[in-house]
Amino acid sequence: MTGASARRAAGAALCLVMLVSVGAVLTACDGGKPTAAASHRATASRTAAGVRGRIVSRTGSGRRSPSGTGELPVPAPLVPFGTSGGTGTGTWRAAGRHVDGVPAVYETALVPPGGTRPAGIAWMDTALLSARLYSGSKSPGGGPYRFTAPVQPAQAVSLVAAFNGGFKMADAHGGYYTEGRVIDPLVQGAASLVIYAGGRVTVGAWGTDVRMTPGVVAVRQNLVPLVADGRPTALAASAHWQAWGSTCGVSSCAASVPGIEHQWRSGAGVTSDGALVYVVGPELDPLQLAQLLARAGVERGMQLDINPSWPVFVSYTPASPHSPAAPSNGSKLLATTQQGPWTFFEPWARDFITMSARPSGPVTS
Repeated sequence: MTGASARRAAGAALCLVMLVSVGAVLTACDGGKPTAAASHRATASRTAAGVRGRIVSRTGSGRRSPSGTGELPVPAPLVPFGTSGGTGTGTWRAAGRHVDGVPAVYETALVPPGGTRPAGIAWMDTALLSARLYSGSKSPGGGPYRFTAPVQPAQAVSLVAAFNGGFKMADAHGGYYTEGRVIDPLVQGAASLVIYAGGRVTVGAWGTDVRMTPGVVAVRQNLVPLVADGRPTALAASAHWQAWGSTCGVSSCAASVPGIEHQWRSGAGVTSDGALVYVVGPELDPLQLAQLLARAGVERGMQLDINPSWPVFVSYTPASPHSPAAPSNGSKLLATTQQGPWTFFEPWARDFITMSARPSGPVTS
């Protein structure tokens, strides 16, 4: 058996085990109640991420990725926070369409510090996947755009995963650049998801970690950094959770109902070797979101959209390698998100990011 064959066989075995174990965790998301912020902010880990995820190599793959850079190492299991967790918590399973026979997306779940309900975590191999920003009529507004929902058949044949973008621009305190146009002025220091001409994607503070270059094709800014140098930022760890956006109340999103700290939140960030990580959970405050990102190995991270109606991550697994992604072959990272596999195949008014099988050719940075 070749190295690549052995790796694929091992991956298949892992997937079978984790479909049972992690599936049990994700379908348990309906239980539990919000935890008061004081219960975990009083701990010594207030500004620390704790043990971060180790990265181990994909031993024996013996294969170069289509970009010629080689696939990234598979993420090692994540250490749960304290005694929280359950069977399969922190253990990754392959998800979505394979790229050249190799999994490019892995998923797991972790209960955040002080929490009771698991959050979903997705790890994406940016050596195998190419990112694209889709723009909507409400965020950022101002179209028309070439790339907007619904995803078209030409793009569906390589689609592996997709996830939500950020706030509407009036609330994002940042800018938006796509398709050669500045839709909203880019803001110095803002948390930015940046996509380059070759499909490479990264996250960082604008003007410090990332900046405009000839290769930049899209910038999506949302608030300020949530994770920096592998740790929650001071604002993420502060008691000023309202700085991270207005939230829905316990029973309603009406403006007359007071918002709550522990609400649906999503975020994304990059690891030291360039993998993209996405997190979504139903009862998260900003610090918990930052801690989850950091535990998954994120060095620089940002909050994306919040509240029940918007966060979603979907992976697509068509029946054959070159068949199109479709709502019928999509799977949600977290079963309880309101949006789902159909979201990106409808005229959705919000921005989102797709991750597709990378075409042959060098990565452009």
